Amino acid sequence: MGKTDGSDRRVTTAAVDDSDATILHVDMDAFFASVELLDRPDARGKPAIVGHAGGRGVVTSATYEARRFGVRSAMPVSQALRLCPTAIILPPHYEKYTEYSARVMQIFQEVTPLVEPLSIDEAFLDVAGARRLLGSPRRIAELIRSRVHDETGLTCSVGVAGTKFMAKLASGHAKPDGMLVIPPAETVAYLRPLPVGALWGVGASTQASLERMGMRTVADLADAPFGVLQRAVGDATAHRLRDLAHGHDPRQIVTASREKSIGHENTFAVDVDDADTLRRELLRLSGRVGERLRTHGMVGRTIALKIRYADFRTISRSRTLAEPTNVGRRLFEEAWDVFESVGIDLRATPIRLIGVRAEQLADAGGDATALWDPDEEWREAERTLDAVSARFGRGAIGPASLVRRAQDADEAERDGRNPRWLSD
Repeated sequence: MGKTDGSDRRVTTAAVDDSDATILHVDMDAFFASVELLDRPDARGKPAIVGHAGGRGVVTSATYEARRFGVRSAMPVSQALRLCPTAIILPPHYEKYTEYSARVMQIFQEVTPLVEPLSIDEAFLDVAGARRLLGSPRRIAELIRSRVHDETGLTCSVGVAGTKFMAKLASGHAKPDGMLVIPPAETVAYLRPLPVGALWGVGASTQASLERMGMRTVADLADAPFGVLQRAVGDATAHRLRDLAHGHDPRQIVTASREKSIGHENTFAVDVDDADTLRRELLRLSGRVGERLRTHGMVGRTIALKIRYADFRTISRSRTLAEPTNVGRRLFEEAWDVFESVGIDLRATPIRLIGVRAEQLADAGGDATALWDPDEEWREAERTLDAVSARFGRGAIGPASLVRRAQDADEAERDGRNPRWLSD
């Protein structure tokens, strides 16, 4: 949880030259608290703390209303209540945070493949390649903020700049629920009046060392003789801080994913408004995902559903399972339940594409994931199908309605019409 309470919020409202500000930092606003408030609308606009009351409970997150009383993360809840006696206590639900994080990150990936997650609730994006399709960086930032709110009910703050450091600095200044653009040409002018503590990596002790040498602002640091800066913080840190103070940050977006996912999707030749057709297709796709999970000796803890409507609007929904699985039938049951929860009126909004993906993968380990395996019969049946498929080809045996469909879909996949989802 960041230290900002929103009292020093800065946002971009006037026209600016954002043509070279292609790095975005997106940070969810009071993420854990905001997720909890989705189910507690009575607590919105009031001081609220996420944590366990009593004992040694600590603050996991807090609304901006509570932060203005001095409440901070990792603070004992008892201390937080002394600072803000009227705060509402919200017990944490970590599975919800994982689910909403996956939904938000999926939105980012649909904007640009160049996404670098920093934590469960923030990421860097390089949108240089998305400008031709989606517009200017500022327009893309507005699109992301709109999609996050419309598809999750949550808000985020976005920094738009030419470097990672400046984008992250901008998103922090835009909180909550804002967007700040810092054009590269204005970077140095923006930095100079800020306190030295605004520079990335300057903690309390480093700041104290700098201030003892007379460097209280970024301008002081940028203008100081390099020898003075070296004596204050050492050679390596001096070089890094001097670069940052002059707006230099050569780091690129690192897209190496921290987790893997396996999935399949299908774009229909004709938009579909029939629930039975969608159900059969989702069953087929889930079976394919389960098969590939078993082939790789893996299980998935999160199931994600992707839907694209006839008008090309795309939504993603996910659910974290009680036990990880590689059983296609279990993946299907969960995915179909998620589909029904969306409440789609197929007559009004037919579907162009549907897909299913397993996320948060782990090694399958032993044969059973729990003392009691509710999917034992399906597990054994699918292992038998795996053996038959290995010998005679996929689609040789299975639910009658899926055999021909599986063979047709495999042909389409080989032709590149319906690509697999597989990211490492």
